[in-house]
Amino acid sequence: MERITRARAGVLLLIFCLIISFFSFKLYAMQVIDTGGNTSNITTFETRTRVKAARGNILDKNGNILVTNRASYDLAINHYVLTSSVSPNQTLYELVKLCQAQSIEYTDHLPITKEKPFTYTLNDYNSTWQGYFQSFLANRGGLDSDISAPLLMEKLRDSYGIPAEWSDEDARQVLGLRYELSLRNYAIGNLSNYVFLSDVDNDTLAAVLELNIPGMNVEASTVRQYSTSYAAHILGYVGAMSSDQWEYYKTVDGYSMDALVGQTGLEEAFEEYLHGTDGTRVDIVTKDGTLVESYYETEPQAGQNVQISIDLNLQMAAEDAMAITIENLRNPEINKEDDGLDAAGAAVVALDVKTGQVLVCGSYPTYDLSTVFENYNDLLDAEYQPMFNRALQAEYPPGSTYKMSMIIAGIDSGTITRYTTIYDAGKFTKYKGFSASCLKYSSSGGSHGNIDCTDALKYSCNYFFYELADRMKIDGIEDIDRTAKGLGLGESTGVELYERLGHRANPETKAQLHTGDDARWYMGNQILAAIGQDENRFTPMQLCTYVTTIINHGTRYKATFLNRVVSSDYREVVYENTVQIMSEMEISDEAVNAVMTGMEKVANESGGTARSIFADYPIKVAAKTGTAQTGDNSHSDNGAFVCYAPADDPQIAVVVYGERAGHGRSMGDVAKAVLDAYFGINQDGDTIVGENQIS
Repeated sequence: MERITRARAGVLLLIFCLIISFFSFKLYAMQVIDTGGNTSNITTFETRTRVKAARGNILDKNGNILVTNRASYDLAINHYVLTSSVSPNQTLYELVKLCQAQSIEYTDHLPITKEKPFTYTLNDYNSTWQGYFQSFLANRGGLDSDISAPLLMEKLRDSYGIPAEWSDEDARQVLGLRYELSLRNYAIGNLSNYVFLSDVDNDTLAAVLELNIPGMNVEASTVRQYSTSYAAHILGYVGAMSSDQWEYYKTVDGYSMDALVGQTGLEEAFEEYLHGTDGTRVDIVTKDGTLVESYYETEPQAGQNVQISIDLNLQMAAEDAMAITIENLRNPEINKEDDGLDAAGAAVVALDVKTGQVLVCGSYPTYDLSTVFENYNDLLDAEYQPMFNRALQAEYPPGSTYKMSMIIAGIDSGTITRYTTIYDAGKFTKYKGFSASCLKYSSSGGSHGNIDCTDALKYSCNYFFYELADRMKIDGIEDIDRTAKGLGLGESTGVELYERLGHRANPETKAQLHTGDDARWYMGNQILAAIGQDENRFTPMQLCTYVTTIINHGTRYKATFLNRVVSSDYREVVYENTVQIMSEMEISDEAVNAVMTGMEKVANESGGTARSIFADYPIKVAAKTGTAQTGDNSHSDNGAFVCYAPADDPQIAVVVYGERAGHGRSMGDVAKAVLDAYFGINQDGDTIVGENQIS
């Protein structure tokens, strides 16, 4: 049996060698024997075609595909076949006329305007394309680089034999294609085949192919496809490289100048993993376009797949609830209060308390990634800035959510203890020319009486914090600022996407933002800063890391969207993300317990500002609301809501911020929707066993 198997293998090998020998001889005959060694009569040509590599997928933490690729088709022109045809100019003329009639945009890099008076447009292209143009001039008989655009057009018309009766505009269109083909013919730079159209739809494909353009080939390709309409601000999109991007990527292996790269979001942040390596295919064709032989010189390598930390189920729940909440606030039939009718945008962030992984990151309003390029200008001009990532880039005053930091600063500086009480006098009038009131006093003339720091959080009593800031004296701002900094406020969260850092209210910040006497730091600034006003400005992502840092007794974890990276075939883990510590701050147990107790009271005790949201909730929640002035009395106040759960064993922290939402309680339902999805709680309050369910 073994001898028979070897014999069969030998026969197959012999047949294979005979086939290779036959085609090699035919190729030699066509190129050498038939031409008599005269290369001017050569009947075949070897071309190299760049074969695009598929980009890696983006998946959520549960393996749901968020971004993938779909098959598409490009129309490429083989320069050798087309320019060897009988009437290339007429062929290209018919092609551009078809494109004009059907409003088809195609690739044309000739740096001359398409209409008279002809002028150069070199500034629209990066330095590499400008270099290609200079090489083109040199290859056209050494044309002077200082030649004017109109004179160059005349010379090119003559050189390429463009009919005199054609209009200058028609000649320019055809010359644009001749230019592209010539660049490939001269093998200038890193250019391969000329892709005339990318991602061609069926109607366009049929119309163009009907012209029977010599050398026109259909090339298989891929384009990005979004499997979800959620998380647009963090997923991002890919696009053609800008001049600055090419200056960088041309030094990176695996990138051609026409490669698509991540422009925003995770597509940009994880470009190094997602981008594949293009391959090279060698085609040997005859003058009439007949393919003689084709083989890979280098095979394309698909990009790696990135699994992120976002939980799509939570993301959907958060974005849906955020949209409903803002729309309801704007609706006077639903919102019977004066506050919040002018609600604008909103943001929501949820973090895994124990790892810093981002479970939710949403911004409202949002947009459709699949049509971003078609609607780009409209999106830029749209009301409420739908492309603005409020979760990472909006810097908001935190309002009363800042008060937890003040309690920690107050206790750990020795100014107060967990049980120190302060009498709420309603209106703080200690300093001449400065007056501030507790909300209860402003609304009803009432007082909270003697309260400790936990009840001050529960009622969100401003007076308590006015007095605390005053007791810390003006040099106490150092303790206040050091605590806020250690908790991550005004600091980088470490997240992979672009984020703004905001700033803390302190003498240095005020000096940077103002001049003259306005740059001086007064006790009035410190008192307002104590309730999250003055110059305090933080992003929702920072507020969420702030909450988790308190829960973790001063250990601040790096916020991250990355879970792991796996190979293109999903068989190998390329990179596994690990928990990273950004900073550590020593916080006393007394201070942490005081804050956590106060936040539990906010959500669970009578009088707590979030009690109405989490009354009878099956899982104990700790929360804090915040209302922050916008500086414009014609608008409603901003609303902030922070929480974590379970209160006795925190797993998830959620922050929601609403622009002109009226007050923080308005955004509580969004946080509740996230917790419902996380813990598997239905709308009736029953708990459904799920992957995030606790025992």
